[in-house]
Amino acid sequence: MLQGSNILGHERPLVIRISFTTCVLTTVCLPLLGLIACVLISSVFHFEDSTGTHCQVPNYLPSISASISLSPECHIWRFCIGLHSAPRFLVAFTYFKFYKTRFASKFPESPLSCLNLAFSISENLGLLLLTYVSSSETYFVHKEGFVLFIISSLIYMLITCRLWKAIKKYSLSPEDAKSHHWKVRFLLLNISFLAFAGFFYWKHNMYCESGSYTLFAVFEYLVVFSNMAFHLTAVWDFKSREVMVISSSEDKNF
Repeated sequence: MLQGSNILGHERPLVIRISFTTCVLTTVCLPLLGLIACVLISSVFHFEDSTGTHCQVPNYLPSISASISLSPECHIWRFCIGLHSAPRFLVAFTYFKFYKTRFASKFPESPLSCLNLAFSISENLGLLLLTYVSSSETYFVHKEGFVLFIISSLIYMLITCRLWKAIKKYSLSPEDAKSHHWKVRFLLLNISFLAFAGFFYWKHNMYCESGSYTLFAVFEYLVVFSNMAFHLTAVWDFKSREVMVISSSEDKNF
């Protein structure tokens, strides 16, 4: 929503209002739609290139790394993640401000709020690293970006669930209870999917069994989808909030 007018020759500041729900949905949908598009394009147009394995066993689904390293898939993925990253940093600092206001000098919640911000930022940086350095370009850097993303996201989700457990304890809001309820479940799903993905990846590398890499790809998708679902719970946390951009007509600054 835009607001602004001219009163007696004086321009009022231009105000752009966006509901936080819209901001969160857009932030989550960008990588979701980008990933779906990349996997579909890879499966249809680059099936052999995206599903090939080092031991030449049958594989029927591309891994995420394989599907975002080809062209035009890599450009689609980079475009979506580039647009998605700035709002992610905004959401991270919004949560940090929310926690600091809620917990002030409480221990251990106050220092956990700082750690939560740090791991939220490192999760986003890991995602950017694995996005802009593909596995076909520099595998080691891409792998380190993936490891940073996975470890940071897990710790971030664990800390978030701990903070929301404290919030739920002293809150009468059903939205807070629902948010904590689903955060915990998405975290448990994420850990379960990650364990299965790791198992089938190990099984593929150790025994080169047909279908193991396909199952790894399936659980890899589910790890990412459960991560996205966890972040989507911010819709309940900031349901009535708005993001505002204000332009001053006097100094032309935002």
